[in-house]
Amino acid sequence: MGEPPEYRRYREDVEVLRRIGAQLASAVPYVECLVPGELAATAVAAWERDEEAPIVEETCEQTRSRLRAGDLALLGLAVSRSGSSGDPVVVRLPVAQFAAAVEAWSESR
Repeated sequence: MGEPPEYRRYREDVEVLRRIGAQLASAVPYVECLVPGELAATAVAAWERDEEAPIVEETCEQTRSRLRAGDLALLGLAVSRSGSSGDPVVVRLPVAQFAAAVEAWSESR
């Protein structure tokens, strides 16, 4: 059984969204944020963690969780590079990490 035709359209829609994202990211490449100190420290710890286990067959939810954990780690990298400390931590986030955090929050609502 072939793929329903709407999935081709969905992939085309995703490509348009990517192109829009490229334009938006070039317009606003960074967002300066205040991140509570405890959350910033947890993000840095995620960046410093070694994930050496091989990736096994995953459910969609497991894949989403692993990718979101990667987003947190990249946010932690931005925090560690900021040189800021205290509570809250001032961090200049790449727009992709800012968007990933907001999207994760939005998905949980």
